[in-house]
Amino acid sequence: MADHKNTEPGFATLCIHGKKHLDKHEGEKPIRAVSTPIFQSSTFAFENAEHGAAVFRGEDSSYVYTRLGNPTQTALETEMAYLEKGEAALALASGMAAATTAVLTCCQTGDHIVAGDTLYGGTHQLFTQTLPRFGISVTEVPAYNPENFAKAITKKTKLIYLETPANPTLVLTDIAAVAEIARAKGIPVLVDNTFCTPYLQNPLELGADIVLLSATKYIGGHGDTVAGILVGGAEWMMQARMETLRDVGGCISPFNAWLLLRGLKTLPVRMDRHMANAMEVAQFLSYHPKVEKVIYPGLKTHPQYELAARQQRGFGGMISFMVAGGREAGRVVMDNVQLCTLAVSLGDVDTLIEHPATMTHSTYNEEELLKVGIDPAMVRLSVGLENVEDIIADVRQALAKI
Repeated sequence: MADHKNTEPGFATLCIHGKKHLDKHEGEKPIRAVSTPIFQSSTFAFENAEHGAAVFRGEDSSYVYTRLGNPTQTALETEMAYLEKGEAALALASGMAAATTAVLTCCQTGDHIVAGDTLYGGTHQLFTQTLPRFGISVTEVPAYNPENFAKAITKKTKLIYLETPANPTLVLTDIAAVAEIARAKGIPVLVDNTFCTPYLQNPLELGADIVLLSATKYIGGHGDTVAGILVGGAEWMMQARMETLRDVGGCISPFNAWLLLRGLKTLPVRMDRHMANAMEVAQFLSYHPKVEKVIYPGLKTHPQYELAARQQRGFGGMISFMVAGGREAGRVVMDNVQLCTLAVSLGDVDTLIEHPATMTHSTYNEEELLKVGIDPAMVRLSVGLENVEDIIADVRQALAKI
């Protein structure tokens, strides 16, 4: 029998069993709960007045108030830090809460951010409309070439923000190359890892400093929770918690933290199915006469296929494709699907279909859409866990309506 004492458990084992960090005891008697309990409490009692004072002086790490920490939240944060290979994590109320918390922890009035030019629509709006009101400027550059980031850096740059693969164009950024450029300048790199999750990509191991995930998507996986995660160094994460989160208040609820812990248990199984289904759907679309272009990193026709194969451990479950006939043809497809659900978001067990130009990325104007490659005819497909034959049959009959 093999000796497993010094070997690291597999990813699926870690997702299910975690690090068993939560103290599941009641006095001297073990609770032995298989599922992490939900600590549905807003506040926590002190042993005495001096205990309370010590906590507020920072001399005691006891729980105080759920905005700053909660045992169920801690359970989630510990698991996510471990899976993303980071020192610490912070769970937040949404992906945008995570983005805002990260930016406000890194930047102040007068600072500058360099970001990829294809971002989630909400992030683009934060960067182009909200942050400038507070004196924080953002330069968005084509993300496929690391040198574009190098050229955009100024003396005021305090953060480089990547989304790879990008939503919805599935453009990739060479994380290691950008991290090397940033490290020479002493600038932290944040990577939005929502599309890949830690199952397929670990940006911190490639040189990034902070990982962001919209945990609403694949981490939760069932379309029933909204949340965000940040992972990085312990010192930075403490600053994000005790300064930005404390004052801005984008905290996650204990119940949503528990839903994410539940979702983590099946993450590897779900991701494998998402990827297998996506590959078959992408291949089907590639040969369909009414589809002009298919964008999926797992197809060798993707211009960055080799980077995806090197940087990731799989190609994900997201596909974008252009329908012959432009925006109106895309509308016909979306209006005629029967199995697929016409809805935004992604990473759900259900296959979701949407039109980026008028939905998730409507925050981009027409000129910006064309500049970053979001074609009016583009349809985005988040491939779910249904039988792939049924997904293909549904898309086929919808395309036949054009």
